[in-house]
Amino acid sequence: MIEAVNLTKRYGAKTAVGGVTFTVKPGIVTGFLGPNGAGKSTTMRMIVGLDKPTAGTVTVNGKPYVKHRDPLHQVGALLDAKAVHTSRSAYNHLLAMAATHSIPTSRVNEVIDMTGLAAVAKKKAGGFSLGMGQRLGIASALLGDPQTLILDEPVNGLDPEGVLWVRNLAKYLASEGKTVFLSSHLMSEMAQTADHLIVIGRGLIIADAPIAEILAGASQSKVRVRTSEVTRLSQLLASNGVTVACHENETLEVTGLDARQIAGIALANQVLVYELTPLTSSLEEAYFDLTKDSVEYHSQELDSNAPAAVKER
Repeated sequence: MIEAVNLTKRYGAKTAVGGVTFTVKPGIVTGFLGPNGAGKSTTMRMIVGLDKPTAGTVTVNGKPYVKHRDPLHQVGALLDAKAVHTSRSAYNHLLAMAATHSIPTSRVNEVIDMTGLAAVAKKKAGGFSLGMGQRLGIASALLGDPQTLILDEPVNGLDPEGVLWVRNLAKYLASEGKTVFLSSHLMSEMAQTADHLIVIGRGLIIADAPIAEILAGASQSKVRVRTSEVTRLSQLLASNGVTVACHENETLEVTGLDARQIAGIALANQVLVYELTPLTSSLEEAYFDLTKDSVEYHSQELDSNAPAAVKER
């Protein structure tokens, strides 16, 4: 379990993390989201003792990370996959780590097989691709069979098979009662992996809830309707608090009424409706809605008529 209480980090006049309090519980996968510069990496670094808090506390499995006598058995962390001796082989890198905690060689071989590194285990880590570097970083995090796993962008550079493997690994470890805390900018992947989300923006927690609750909170009553009488049904549905948008293929998108209410109005007025589909917000939509006031770096929107070469820059 990870517990942060009023956790704060300042760099001079800049507050990177502004007094956050949260708990990452065992037995579930907790996702950590936020825009660039929101304080995610700083928070993770404070959890594992790489940065010292300006104020507040953070403990892992009941103690500050630096107080654990067997940190690799308590916490496995992937914060920077490039933090490896580039002239060492993957095998020797893991073997050196294992030696510091009296971890048997058999465990080194086990995590190499588990992470798909067997074919390159004797090759120098400096020549690894981004994806293989990620796999080595995850192998390092798993080496001590830790109770808590902290992974920062674990699927970065992985192919689809690797992404699926990380997803299944996170879920499996959580099912074993371990604490799994991971960040990612891939909303579609987080939606399939995480059970709970903590969202940070400008150093402050702006959401801390089960993913289903966050999606439900972001969803409006929106329904896709298909009918051959688009104009008539639009007029019948339009009222205070109801928005009707007309699209191609005899399709309406109605906000402010649920499917049952729309069906009742259509039936009462003998309008044939051949599709009624309730629409829910995606995690990406919910995330953008939550963080719209917390984004520090905004991209400039391009005119739809801009040359293709400009759009690709």
